[in-house]
Amino acid sequence: MATRRNIAIAGAGIGGLAAAALLAQAGHRVQLFEQFDQPRPVGSGLVIQPVGLDVLDHLGAGDAVRQRGAVLTRMLGTEVRFGARVLDVRYGTGPAGRTGLAIHRASLFQALWDAAVQAGAAIQPSATVREAPLKGQQRFLSLTNDTSHGPFDLVVDASGARSPLATLAARPLPYGAIWGTVPWPAASPLATDQLTQRYHRADRMAGVLPIGTLPGSDQPMAAVFWSLPARALTNWPTGPLAQWKAEAAALWPDFAAFLTPITRWSQMTPARYSHGTLRRPYGVALAHIGDAAHRASPQLGQGANMALLDAMALSLALNRDAPVDEALRHYARMRRWHVRLYQGMSAVFTPQYQSDSRALPLLRDHLLAPLSRLPPVQAILTRLVSGDLILPLAGVAWAAPQRAATLSTTEA
Repeated sequence: MATRRNIAIAGAGIGGLAAAALLAQAGHRVQLFEQFDQPRPVGSGLVIQPVGLDVLDHLGAGDAVRQRGAVLTRMLGTEVRFGARVLDVRYGTGPAGRTGLAIHRASLFQALWDAAVQAGAAIQPSATVREAPLKGQQRFLSLTNDTSHGPFDLVVDASGARSPLATLAARPLPYGAIWGTVPWPAASPLATDQLTQRYHRADRMAGVLPIGTLPGSDQPMAAVFWSLPARALTNWPTGPLAQWKAEAAALWPDFAAFLTPITRWSQMTPARYSHGTLRRPYGVALAHIGDAAHRASPQLGQGANMALLDAMALSLALNRDAPVDEALRHYARMRRWHVRLYQGMSAVFTPQYQSDSRALPLLRDHLLAPLSRLPPVQAILTRLVSGDLILPLAGVAWAAPQRAATLSTTEA
């Protein structure tokens, strides 16, 4: 049996909570530090891809998220000027007809929170991490309230894109978005099992994502988003709300019904994106996971996936009977090529859908979109979006592509 270790986790986001649950279930002593006084999610909806669902099944949260989320069978995007399909990815063509799951962050957060608490992880709120000083082969956590905790055999940095513990200098992306959560209109003609998007070239994009229900409610909800240049995000709430809604409805008439409940700018949340990857996602007694280790646009719907896979890889690496430094090297090897592939694909695809370019949308519409509908390419795109175009964890075999999947490890 692997050595039981004393582990601190900074950040109660998707990766932090998943790591807390997995590591506590494996018998480690886990203490999670969260900056909010009442830990809560930030943001609207997201997509959990099939391999991410495998991780949730493994840590015992799969059924809970399926009860709240919306099954996703398709991602469909149309260019409004021509009515042409320029994004059409269908799930269910891979092993066992697996699908994605669209869900609000609050519902995913609750399922992961419950799993972490049930596993025995100790969660400390109102604890903003400032630094993690190293003493010998162990680390302490220094908080902004001038308290110190430790020593810890390992500190897991899951504190996101603004991590004080990571040295990642990510490149800001030229486009972001504003997001909101609204009830799903009863009379909407949009499919409730697909992400639907509309584009005008690449400089305007509107999207609707069904996200199931929120905790404590049976009302079906949707996440709506509107792409904006990063330079416009600074002043976006200062313009007339009615003018924006009219512009969005003119681009996509079916979008208007989703915007009706939005009566003030505060109902929309701005999101800025950046791109970058840590060359080495670990240090002495320190591991970076999720956005602290790698950041990209959400165009491929992989953000939650990557955080869950990082947490799974770290847990498996630490469960080997090896010193912490060796386990961290193993963690990095497991994730290296999968992260590189998806970071590269994100860098290629994002400018085709969010940029000021005139040439890239033409390439997308008249060459890449027709190619994507050919059977071989369509199957590759499905695997790409599903998260398993290559093995997500090098040296780890997923025992079954189905619910309650188990994992077995081999040497990388």
